[in-house]
Amino acid sequence: MNADLPLWRSYIDGGFVAPDRAATLLPVHQPATGAIYAQLQQAESAQVDQAVAAARRAGPDWAALGGPARAQWLRRLADHIEARLEIFAEAECRDTGKPLRLAREVDIPRAVANFRFFASQAELFASECHSGAGAGLNYSLRQPLGAVACISPWNLPLYLFSWKIAPALAAGNAVVAKPSEVTPATAQLLAEALQAL
Repeated sequence: MNADLPLWRSYIDGGFVAPDRAATLLPVHQPATGAIYAQLQQAESAQVDQAVAAARRAGPDWAALGGPARAQWLRRLADHIEARLEIFAEAECRDTGKPLRLAREVDIPRAVANFRFFASQAELFASECHSGAGAGLNYSLRQPLGAVACISPWNLPLYLFSWKIAPALAAGNAVVAKPSEVTPATAQLLAEALQAL
């Protein structure tokens, strides 16, 4: 691969992981031109195991924060993306080949809205209870599962990523997220945002 191209690495346990010598580097193409504009580190099974272990370690502390604190964190992430709307929109446009206006006016704002909506849901996290037949009681008990995997497709990269990640985080779960290798630019920017927060 070209050493002049940016190398996007896996983000695990609060930091970017350097690829080992045997790492597979995937080219990231701009569909509008066919040009390769970045390289993406393919996570091998050892890195996936590392990510899952990190999520399992982080899960209890994240869940213990409680809904209001998780909501505040999700809102900060939404604010960070919104403040960099143009950067995210250009990355989405470059990755998908869609018009910049669509990314700027629809896709990225929808992702921001997802983080904000699920932030509000973290504050409203409640269970239901209904009388059942006889002396029975039917209830729902909502509690974090721990570490969850979120896989996102290529067609709406950040929007669909946020649609999976935000509710999982709002509910108190730690996340191992896998973006499409075809459209990873906004996932890279999201990882950089997480590191900045």
